[in-house]
Amino acid sequence: MLLQNHTFKSPTNHIQYITMASRAHPVDGDVSSATDGGDLPIKSSPHRHKVGVPPKQNMFHDFMYTFKETFFHDDPLRHFKDQPKSKQFMLGLQSVFPVFDWGRSYNLKKFRGDLIAGLTIASLCIPQDIGYAKLANLDPKYGLYSSFVPPLVYACMGSSRDIAIGPVAVVSLLLGTLLRAEVDPVTNPDEYLRLAFTATFFAGVTEAALGFFRLGFLIDFLSHAAVVGFMGGAAITIALQQLKGFLGIKKFTKKTDIIHVLDSVFNAAHHGWNWQTILIGASFLTFLLTSKLIGKKNKKLFWVPAVAPLISVIISTFFVYITRADKQGVQIVKHLDKGINPSSFDQIYFSGDNLAKGIRIGVVAGMVALTEAVAIGRTFAAMKDYQIDGNKEMVALGVMNVVGSMSSCYVATGSFSRSAVNFMAGCQTAVSNIIMSIVVLLTLLFLTPLFKYTPNAILAAIIINAVIPLVDIQAAILIFKVDKLDFIACMGAFFGVIFVSVEIGLLIAVSISFAKILLQVTRPRTAVLGNIPRTSVYRNIQQYPEATMVPGVLTIRVDSAIYFSNSNYVRERIQRWLLEEEEKVKAASLPRIQFLIIEMSPVTDIDTSGIHALEDLYKSLQKRDIQLVLANPGPLVIGKLHLSHFADMLGHDHIFLTVADAVEACCPKLSDEV
Repeated sequence: MLLQNHTFKSPTNHIQYITMASRAHPVDGDVSSATDGGDLPIKSSPHRHKVGVPPKQNMFHDFMYTFKETFFHDDPLRHFKDQPKSKQFMLGLQSVFPVFDWGRSYNLKKFRGDLIAGLTIASLCIPQDIGYAKLANLDPKYGLYSSFVPPLVYACMGSSRDIAIGPVAVVSLLLGTLLRAEVDPVTNPDEYLRLAFTATFFAGVTEAALGFFRLGFLIDFLSHAAVVGFMGGAAITIALQQLKGFLGIKKFTKKTDIIHVLDSVFNAAHHGWNWQTILIGASFLTFLLTSKLIGKKNKKLFWVPAVAPLISVIISTFFVYITRADKQGVQIVKHLDKGINPSSFDQIYFSGDNLAKGIRIGVVAGMVALTEAVAIGRTFAAMKDYQIDGNKEMVALGVMNVVGSMSSCYVATGSFSRSAVNFMAGCQTAVSNIIMSIVVLLTLLFLTPLFKYTPNAILAAIIINAVIPLVDIQAAILIFKVDKLDFIACMGAFFGVIFVSVEIGLLIAVSISFAKILLQVTRPRTAVLGNIPRTSVYRNIQQYPEATMVPGVLTIRVDSAIYFSNSNYVRERIQRWLLEEEEKVKAASLPRIQFLIIEMSPVTDIDTSGIHALEDLYKSLQKRDIQLVLANPGPLVIGKLHLSHFADMLGHDHIFLTVADAVEACCPKLSDEV
């Protein structure tokens, strides 16, 4: 068949079609009519492949396959196959405690890297932990406690070599905000502390349960764009909260939104600001930002921004001590208890009204902590080209927080800033976390009295310096360029956090992420296809303007599975495409549409609602003397079309392997009319 390209113009549109000027070699075969007397004849060919129908599957086997792909897609038991019992036991032990796997090949060279990394992140975590605990409205010692026990547990059970465990700014702020909404930490400090331990316990239970039942995919419902917006908003909120310590304000709002915070700041401007505090905070914030800039410009000097916070604490504490600046209104940490973590199991609520509050707060905090930790673990694993098991990570993080809640810790997770330093310092295994824990232990046993004169302004400066990278402007710009709907999700979460509250911002982030999923499911994309010149390939005419359409044939591709949620939309959209095309060909005086071909390669599945939609479309087209044709339905789809007898209704000779086959079969009748 010789095809020539001709362009027909109309006053309102510009359409490119293929015309069949002649047929040098007609395709062999008979013209067979469809089962329904009103169907248009289709040219059949013995050389054309038919669409294969998969053998009928056993329902149980089909269910088990779906179950496995949903919950066990990584086939976690594959290593246990054909292994003796002793080997299976050892593999099981290594699966739960990866330390028994990497520990066998541990050597002095790896320890050297872990020692340097552990000491480096310890110097960063100690001042950060004190500040983060205050962010959660807890005594500073609980921040140090949370960098002692949880990292030890994670080192035994975690699979990431690079993640550094401890309190983080966003989770500390979220936990503090949610807890303060239930209990006032000033008037009821004991109840507040018990509720914090209860929330930590159930945060751990939530994380471990998600991993154990292999439900880790649930955290993927929080899109990257929503996380970027939420983290950015939380970073600004955290920085604004630090103005209390940075400016030396004594009376400060308990709300976290930007309006109340700025109002509180400016109301205290005339009498509540302390110039000595501002001088300390501004000087050391400048020092911290400068050290960070040095580390960015010269990667070999990564240790400079890592040790800068500890140096700042030492110098500022010494300065306040010798000048007795605390007598001039500079607020200090004051007393910090010595000793390791006491047991807190008896302080966790397992009954009463506070149990429900602890569960609710714990689930929210646990999910956010989990999202951050898994994202960090995957990032550094990709950089070092190794794999981490997301579900095992969740179990490890969960057990870590459950144990932590029983040893006076609050919610701990992976810290991006510390993990980055850990990575750049050359960590080899999770032993770097153990080194950090030992340093924190020594600090708790011997050094805590030295923090008595540490000014709150320096802790505020350290936290502000730590959260600045969370405002990822470049990522927001990229999101805006790539996907406007993602950008709306990003900005919704961002403004929700800074103008309302952290929990509302999180709710907005989750809601918009779900709304995007629903929109994509209920409103799938469809496209009109045309032939790429001198090929048998059919592609979207909007993407390929040179693609040409065959007169009398409209080819449409549906880019989604067809389910109850979108079946009516798909049918109505196809009919609208057909109506628009009929108006165009009528205006251009071209042959009317006689064949509607649906390219079904992207249609991975179809349910009964989808089949009913196809049946309604078929009947509607029959009344207009237009033949429905299907091209390349997948195994699940063609199997269901046969079981529902829609394939019999349509006619098996109206189902083709490719669009090119379908067009070739439709063209002979059309060529006589052109």
